[in-house]
Amino acid sequence: MTQMVCMAMLLAGGEGKRLAPLTASLAKPVVPFGERYRMIDFPLSNCLNSGIRRIGVLTQYCADTVHRHIGDGGAWLNAIPTKHLGEIAMLPASEHSPSGCYTGTADAIYRTLSYIEPRNPQHVLILSGDHIYQMDYRPMLEAHIRSGASATVAVKRVPWHEASRFGILNVNDNYGVVEFEEKPSRPRSNLASMGIYLFRTDKLKEVLEQDASNPASSHDFGKDIIPKLLQDGESLNAYPYEGYWRDVGTVDSLWEAHMELIDGTLRLSESHWPLLSGYAPASARRDRRNGIAPHDCIVDPHCRMEGAAQRSIMGTGSEIGKGSLVYESVIMPGARIGRNVRIHNAIIGENAVIEDGAVIGVPQGERITVVGPGERVSAERISVPQSRDTFAALLSGAGRRDRELHASKAFGY
Repeated sequence: MTQMVCMAMLLAGGEGKRLAPLTASLAKPVVPFGERYRMIDFPLSNCLNSGIRRIGVLTQYCADTVHRHIGDGGAWLNAIPTKHLGEIAMLPASEHSPSGCYTGTADAIYRTLSYIEPRNPQHVLILSGDHIYQMDYRPMLEAHIRSGASATVAVKRVPWHEASRFGILNVNDNYGVVEFEEKPSRPRSNLASMGIYLFRTDKLKEVLEQDASNPASSHDFGKDIIPKLLQDGESLNAYPYEGYWRDVGTVDSLWEAHMELIDGTLRLSESHWPLLSGYAPASARRDRRNGIAPHDCIVDPHCRMEGAAQRSIMGTGSEIGKGSLVYESVIMPGARIGRNVRIHNAIIGENAVIEDGAVIGVPQGERITVVGPGERVSAERISVPQSRDTFAALLSGAGRRDRELHASKAFGY
């Protein structure tokens, strides 16, 4: 039997505390993105488009929400015809760890070596389930095999002012890694780890077994495994990625990624690289004719649009009532916006209900307002970021009138 070249292990157990309240009852990887996708659809689609059809999905926090979305994996496996059937296997911590919890990213892979070993891959690709990007993993795999390295880390140049948020790699002229710094206060490089690791299987097993027996380890790839490889003199390479990539771990970054989708910086479902999901195929950008035509919006065909919108995304099954104005906001699937509502710089969670006349957010606000999934906001409640200095002013009639005037100008009234 021919040995499998590469399989993938997808880490999908994140809680996503910085995305609260969107993640109050939802695993971070299945937070909605765009009009009908979820974050985990990106790495899953990347795998299938790259010809990787053996995928283990490691779950922990709100594991059932990930399992429901993926099901048996047919929406992904059947979308790209091939003679290789493949599998997407769910690997919950409750079934693979004695404590019922993975203690770190490295511990998660260590606990599921029993899934990897019978499949006997030459290489294992380890992915995060909550990053937004569309990447062909084949060139990275080819570079990794050519180099003979024990491991390869995908890297992306980030703005210098953001570098301290990431694991940073210092490399030589051939992209050999000479130093790794986890979230340095004064970074000497802006090559950020994308949380994508490619290992020779034998080396992966060896280093994970060593790490598991180390009581001082936090059992994390960035904090423990990569530094240990460098310390032991192992060959470690960086693979530079030039395409779009975003870690949407905060409310602000999630909102910004949606604005980049509207601007065209990020493009979904290119014909040569389909973005697959448990949902039906997504719509192209279009205007709905029931209300005022949206400006620079992405509107799912199953959204009932009777109000007006600008630079916003309306998810599948959402409703925008008559007289409502939505500006630079994300309306997630199933959310219902009543009549004469004002929404600015906000994210409205799945199946939330915004009653007639309610006001959400602040025009040109410094912070993004979030309404949680299933939450109901009445007309008596003005939902704004609580840290805003203008909160008191917004409770006055003048404040509301100013907001409505701003919205009217934004929509060309």
